[in-house]
Amino acid sequence: MIRRHLAVFVASTFAVAGALLGAPAAVAEPAFTLPPLPYAPSALEPVIDTATMTIHHDKHHQAYVDALNTAVAADPALQGMSLEQLVTAAGTLPAAVRNNAGGHWNHTFFWNTMTPPTQSGAPSPELQAAIDQQFGSMEAFRSAFNDAGTKRFGSGWAWLVVDQDGQLAITSTPNQDNPLMDVAEVKGAPLLGNDVWEHAYYLKHQNRRGEYLTDWWQVVNWSTVSDRYATAVA
Repeated sequence: MIRRHLAVFVASTFAVAGALLGAPAAVAEPAFTLPPLPYAPSALEPVIDTATMTIHHDKHHQAYVDALNTAVAADPALQGMSLEQLVTAAGTLPAAVRNNAGGHWNHTFFWNTMTPPTQSGAPSPELQAAIDQQFGSMEAFRSAFNDAGTKRFGSGWAWLVVDQDGQLAITSTPNQDNPLMDVAEVKGAPLLGNDVWEHAYYLKHQNRRGEYLTDWWQVVNWSTVSDRYATAVA
């Protein structure tokens, strides 16, 4: 009996102490997390080597996610906003949010734009017709897209979008900006985007950005790009 009363007394004492001191605060879940690659890091060989894929995804993309979570946690007005909301309002937000939200969105889009070379496929008939109408041919389109990536000074991205008039357009953006942003020179729904930051290609292609852009077409996931086109023009 004494032991039972003692046990109750000890338990109640710890309960009161916990109430007075405050229970440990629950650790908030981060607003954004790094999505896994949709394929193995080696899957895009020989176009993109395993080491580049691993560093690019696990280090660079993770850094954007971590920095974005820090920036959002520091500003109550941003908490609860989706990644898309942050991206589209980028011009009104602090540079840390603009850069890191863009980096997170762009890379997530980029991974899903690619697939192993044996699964690249071809554009849907509807997308192919739009490419032919806008650019003359697939060869001319690729040349124009590669040119946009080659001429992007410093770091940035090359894009194929459905613009605000419903037409295909090629554009490029600096740093981690993208065509969804309110600050974009050419706004539209991205269909295809290639990362021309040096960390995307330097281990294999060194300073040969043009070579990387040319090789990259081997890993474009045309099924995904075609689905994006169908959604954009619907």
